[in-house]
Amino acid sequence: MARPAGKSENAFWTIGELSAELGLPQHILRYWETRFPQLRPLQRAGNRRYYRPDDVALARRIDRLLNQEGYTIRGVQQLLSRGGGAAEEAPPSPPPAASAEGPFRTELQAVRRLLVDALSEDDA
Repeated sequence: MARPAGKSENAFWTIGELSAELGLPQHILRYWETRFPQLRPLQRAGNRRYYRPDDVALARRIDRLLNQEGYTIRGVQQLLSRGGGAAEEAPPSPPPAASAEGPFRTELQAVRRLLVDALSEDDA
C-alpha cells in the first residue's frame, strides 16, 4: 500500500496511520512492541508513537509473516533474531528436513513402492 497522502518517504508515521495502512487495530501494534524488541517507535510527550520508515517496514514484515505466511509470534521472533530484523522480502529457505534429498531418498522411495503395492492389492 502507499504511504499516507502528503508524506515523504522519510516521514514518521503515527500509530493511527500505520494501523490504517496494515488494516490492524492500534492495540495490536502496541502488543507487537512488547513482543518484538526490534520494533521501537519514538515516543513523545503523552506516549505518542512515531514510527520511523524502518519501523514501518518491520511492521509490514511482521504483519506479512503472521497474517499471510502463518508464522506464530515465537516463530517470527526467532526469524527476526536470526535475520537481524531487516525487512527482507525473500521468504526463508525451507528446513533441511522438509526435502527428501540425500541418503533417505532411496529409503523413502522404497517405502512409497511398498505402500503403492499394498494399496493396489487392497483394490484387487
